[in-house]
Amino acid sequence: MKPEQKSMNKLELLKEKSFLAEQGGGTERLKKQRSSGKMTARERIEFLLDENSFEEFDKFVVHRSTDFGLEEQKYLGDGVVTGHGLIEGREVFVFAQDFTIFGGSLSETHAQKICKVMDFAMKTGAPVIGLNDSGGARIQEGVLSLGGYADIFLRNTLASGVIPQISCIMGPCAGGAVYSPAITDFNIMVKDTSYMFITGPDVIKTVTHETVTKDELGGAMTHNQKSGVAHFAADDDQHCLRLTRELLSFIPSNNMENPPFVATDDASNRADEKLNSIVPEVSTQPYDIRDIIHTVADSNYFFEVQEHYAPNMVIGFARFSGFSVGIIANQPSFLAGVLDIDASIKGARFVRFCDCFNIPLITFEDVPGFLPGVNQEHLGIIKHGAKLLYAFAEATVPKITVITRKAYGGAYCVMASKHIRTDINFAYPTAEIAVMGAEGAVGVLYRKEIAGKDEMYRREKVAEFEDKFANPYIAAERGFIDEVIKPSDTRPKIIRALSGLL
Repeated sequence: MKPEQKSMNKLELLKEKSFLAEQGGGTERLKKQRSSGKMTARERIEFLLDENSFEEFDKFVVHRSTDFGLEEQKYLGDGVVTGHGLIEGREVFVFAQDFTIFGGSLSETHAQKICKVMDFAMKTGAPVIGLNDSGGARIQEGVLSLGGYADIFLRNTLASGVIPQISCIMGPCAGGAVYSPAITDFNIMVKDTSYMFITGPDVIKTVTHETVTKDELGGAMTHNQKSGVAHFAADDDQHCLRLTRELLSFIPSNNMENPPFVATDDASNRADEKLNSIVPEVSTQPYDIRDIIHTVADSNYFFEVQEHYAPNMVIGFARFSGFSVGIIANQPSFLAGVLDIDASIKGARFVRFCDCFNIPLITFEDVPGFLPGVNQEHLGIIKHGAKLLYAFAEATVPKITVITRKAYGGAYCVMASKHIRTDINFAYPTAEIAVMGAEGAVGVLYRKEIAGKDEMYRREKVAEFEDKFANPYIAAERGFIDEVIKPSDTRPKIIRALSGLL
C-alpha cells in the first residue's frame, strides 16, 4: 500500500469515528429525544455557543466497565459531550450530558470528562456551563460512579466565587446528581421536561405513603416557586440557552475581572418625572418597585432573577451608563415588602454572588420590618435574617441604597444601611425612617394616655408621630442619609455615585 493510501485510510478512520461519536446512542434514540421536545446534547451546545466556536475534548472516550455485560455496550464519548467555545466572543467551558447513551448516566469516565473541563475552566479563569440531562449514577459501576460525583462536587466547591458556574437542567436530575447544580451559582430549569429531586415519587410513596408526580415533586415551577432551588423557568431548551447567554452578559469571566461593559445611548443625566408619583402618598398603599427599577435602568431593562420565589424581595441585574449592577429591592406589592426567611435567603445569596464577582449593588428599600409569627421564629428567622445582614456588611463592592418609603426597625439596618458600610445612601422625601410605624409606636408610647380617650385623640398622636419621625430628615441630620433626592433624579444620582466608586 502506498504511503498516501495509508494516510487516507487513517483520515477515513478518523472521519468514521467522529461520525459514530456524533451519533450518540444512535439514530432512533436521537429521534426519540427530539420527539419528546428536547434538543440533543450536540444541538444544545451548538445553539448555546457562537457559531463554529466549539472545540471538543475526549470525543472518543469510552467506559472501562466489564460488569453486567457493559463490555459489549460501548459508545464513543460515554454519554457526555465536553469542550470549550465562545459566547459573545468570551471563552466558556461546557459539558452536555447525552440522554441517548445509557440515559446520560454518570460513569467513572463520564465524570472524568466533566472534571477535565472544570479544571481547565479554573486554570484559565472562564465560566463553566453544565447542560444536565441524566438518569443519575450508572448503577453497574457502583462506587466508581459515586466517586465521580464527589469529584465533581469538590470542583464545584473550589470554583465557587472564583468562576461563574451555571447549571441548565434540561431533563432528569435526581439523587446525588442534584448537589452539583445546587452548589453552582444559577440553575435554569425547563418547564415540562426537567425535574430535580433527591428521592423520586416511587420511593416517597413507599416510605411516607405520599402520592406525588415528578413534576409536582421537582418540576421547574416547583423549584422556582416553592423551594428556591432554581433561578429561572424556561419555556423550552432554546429559551433556556438564550437565558444562559444573557445571564453571562452581566457577569465577568472570573473574580479577578470586572463585568462586561455594554455601551448605551441612554443619557446618564436622564430624569423622569414619572418617578415623582410612583410612591403613593398613603404609606399603606402598595406599588410595584419594579416600576422604579425599570424607569432608572439603561434602556428601562431589568433582568430579574428568581422572579417566582419569595416575591417580597426582588433581585436581578441591570446596567447604569453601560456598567452592570446587581439590584436588590423590597417589593411593597407583596406582603408589603416584609423580610421573611425566604426573602432573606434569596437576597443574601445574591448579594454574596455580586460581591464575589465585582458587581456593584444597588438597593431599593421599602421595608416595614421582619415578618412576625411563631412559624417564622421556629424556622429560624433570626439566623436566616442574619445571613442577609452579614452579606451586606461583608460586601466590599460599591454599594448604593435608595430608601423610597419605609425603613423600619432592624430591617432598616439590614437593608444596606450606612451603618454597615454602604457607600452612598439616598432617600426620597417620602422616606420614613423609624423604629416602627406610627400606629405601632403610638400604641406603645401612649398606651395609658389613649386608653380613656376617643379615636380623634389617638389619630392626633399618630399624626404627631408621623410629622416628627416618619421622614428622612432626622437620619439626614445625623449623616445616615447622604442626600434626600427628588425621585425624578434617581438615575443621574445613581450614575454619578457609581462613577466615583468604580
